[in-house]
Amino acid sequence: NPYAGLVSHLRASWLSGKTRPMEYRVAQLEALGRFLDEKKQEILEATELDMGKPSFEAFFSEILLCKNELNITLNNLCHWMKDEHVDKNLVMQLDSAFIRKDPYGVVLIIAPWNYPIHLFLVPLIGAIAAGNCAIIKPSEISKNTERLIAETLSCYLDNDCFAVVTGGVPETTRLLENKFDYIFFTGSPPVGRIVMTAAAKHLTPVTLELGGKNPCYVSDTCDVTNVARRVAWGRFFNAGQTCIAPDYLLCTVEMQDKLMPALREAITEFFGPNPRESPDFGRIVSDKQFRRIRALLGSGRVAIGGQMDEAERYIAPTVLADVLPSDPAMQEEIFGPILPIVVIANMDEAIDFINARPQPLAVYAFSCDSKVVNQVLERTSSGGFCGNDTLMHVTLTSLPFGGIGNSGLGKYHGKFTFDTFSHHRGCLHRNMGLETLNTPRYPPYTQQKLRLLTTTFEVKRRGTCTLL
Repeated sequence: NPYAGLVSHLRASWLSGKTRPMEYRVAQLEALGRFLDEKKQEILEATELDMGKPSFEAFFSEILLCKNELNITLNNLCHWMKDEHVDKNLVMQLDSAFIRKDPYGVVLIIAPWNYPIHLFLVPLIGAIAAGNCAIIKPSEISKNTERLIAETLSCYLDNDCFAVVTGGVPETTRLLENKFDYIFFTGSPPVGRIVMTAAAKHLTPVTLELGGKNPCYVSDTCDVTNVARRVAWGRFFNAGQTCIAPDYLLCTVEMQDKLMPALREAITEFFGPNPRESPDFGRIVSDKQFRRIRALLGSGRVAIGGQMDEAERYIAPTVLADVLPSDPAMQEEIFGPILPIVVIANMDEAIDFINARPQPLAVYAFSCDSKVVNQVLERTSSGGFCGNDTLMHVTLTSLPFGGIGNSGLGKYHGKFTFDTFSHHRGCLHRNMGLETLNTPRYPPYTQQKLRLLTTTFEVKRRGTCTLL
């Protein structure tokens, strides 16, 4: 296997204990901070070349949010690394019972192309913070960013403990044949199944950050203008190439009629009368993705947008009205600047529609009535939830980010990333003396010993609690 030597080298470094001291972890994390500062312009240029990403969007999503993750981690690492002491029973009051946060070892991080810096760097921050060695596999589809990562990251990180592997499907397949101690994958559900199958051969634990069709319910009682602006921003950010973008709207026919002029106005406000000329609207990452998205435009009727330029890989911000559940746009994650609207009769029908499909990465609900938003929250299941806005829940490092069911497995962001890359090791360190305390557990067994054991080990139920 072409990568066996690399994995063995990193494993030897990890076994040496090099990555365990807090000072080492802090030094590597601070080096990532220098990478973001010193390569800022190159990151903006690479993402612009790969998918026409506006510098504003690239700075916000690829640099600012990563620096937030980094600083949150550096601010709290000393506390996160400490042993967590736990409650003890009567027998063990003089002993030490605690949870040790151990690194897994050598981890593999496979990143996608849509946020090519953010989606490798945020997991890497947690992997380093937890004391692991890591191999990073950036996406070959965002080739300019891949080249930047491959050529420059090694100048900042310890090459005995961290490495970048490039290439496409064949290289990733061979890479996955090696035994890793943890695999963190971001991508599509079909590829997630392949990664999980490869991991199963070595009983390697995984985090799978996948996608899905994120529903957005708009009730009849809402501020239409605000809904249109927030939905349009979330759908067309990064030209729609966002795993948590609202994938389709669910609303009544009356609300569809009200939303259409408001969405048209919001799109014009954001990108001007011709979004193709706007410096604030991106492009599709590849010809293959362009053709896939173009095929979805046959769904419903094009109410807004629909213009395309294959040479530029440009697809205008597009809204499809009267889309049927059987239409092509409802059969797969759109991952592009197209927003279908599916008409439903009421909130109950919208919730039934959502629950009849695989659990998405996010559910969105808009209403001036908080009871409606809470109903959607309580009666659906998804990786995350955001009421009266889109995407913004992902900016809080205090919230876990991850999928459920078809949309993924595991969570990260902030301390959740540190915990994901840490093995929580249950530890008990007992006193060598005081042997009389242990006598009740030893044979020969008697009823008196059982009563003593019950008294010292039994956990009694307290009064019931009430959820407020």
